Amino acid sequence: MRGTHTGSGTAVAAMLKHVFLTGSPGVGKTTLVQKVCESMVSGGVSVQGFYTEELRERGKRVGFDVVTLTGERGALSRVGNKALAGRCEYRVGQYVVDLSSFENLVLPLFQNIGVGGSVFVIDEIGKMELFSQEFIRAVRQTLDSSTCSILGTIPVPKGKPLGLVEEIRARKDVKVFMVTKENRDAVTDQIVSALKECLK
Repeated sequence: MRGTHTGSGTAVAAMLKHVFLTGSPGVGKTTLVQKVCESMVSGGVSVQGFYTEELRERGKRVGFDVVTLTGERGALSRVGNKALAGRCEYRVGQYVVDLSSFENLVLPLFQNIGVGGSVFVIDEIGKMELFSQEFIRAVRQTLDSSTCSILGTIPVPKGKPLGLVEEIRARKDVKVFMVTKENRDAVTDQIVSALKECLK
């Protein structure tokens, strides 16, 4: 598969522009993204964007929030939210997606992407986020832009393919790391190195 991390990859590195992580739900992709961001920031790199965080009540997952790297937070989805369900049909399993909340928080981030040598975090590009056509457009433009490199996460292929996710996997300027519980600690340095390569 083009752009997929295989352990070596000097041929890919010459044109590397973006780094994506994939892996099973709950494997630790977001935590890894946060670690990599800390490393990049401590190295003087400008980092912007957002990550997705589980929302739990009494130990049970009740939804997901979108959190920007500056600390702003908005709802992405909630379990069977009746208030939302009445006015929107965006649903993934038991979760009702709050598309307006997601777009209001995330879309402006794409308008203010830093200049060259910066990293833009997109965690994640999944079913919930892909209900937004504006988000899909913004991601495509950013992938093709020369102003920054993306550090993102995408789901493992399951069921019906997600168009934008498959586009990302097929891009020659993308390196995809498969994250597992076994490799998630060891792979951090490799991801940081790949991202630094992107910024050269």
